[in-house]
Amino acid sequence: MVEHDIDDVDRAILHALQADARNTSSSDIAERTGTADSTVRKRIQQLESERVIKGYSADVDYGKSGYSLRMLLYCTASIPERGELIPEILGIDGVVSVQELVTGEQNLLVTAVGESDSDITPVAQTLLELGLTITDEVLVRAHETTPFDEFDPDR
Repeated sequence: MVEHDIDDVDRAILHALQADARNTSSSDIAERTGTADSTVRKRIQQLESERVIKGYSADVDYGKSGYSLRMLLYCTASIPERGELIPEILGIDGVVSVQELVTGEQNLLVTAVGESDSDITPVAQTLLELGLTITDEVLVRAHETTPFDEFDPDR
């Protein structure tokens, strides 16, 4: 995989889209960066085609939408299989993310949401059926995110 050389305009684009992709136009970013609107649009297309920007998604408050239980399941998979299992894990009902960890015994972090324990138990059972060992379970009370500071042009 070739890494994309990120310059100040790309950083400003990434920061703006992380902060609020839905309500930020290429014109807004062009004004902030002192570049042409068409330049910003081309840069966004390039960042998307090179998978620097992998997509756009809604930041859902699961608790407010009726799914108050967010569970982190730390798992261990065989090293050759851990990456290959990710698409299958993402296909499990209730799973919203999977992270591949590269240090320690726990090498996959699975996040599942549900209304109650009875929603999370089938997720755990399916993970076990896939050959994973669940080494720890953590109930999350709150989860917030912020744009990456290194992309902020005003920093």
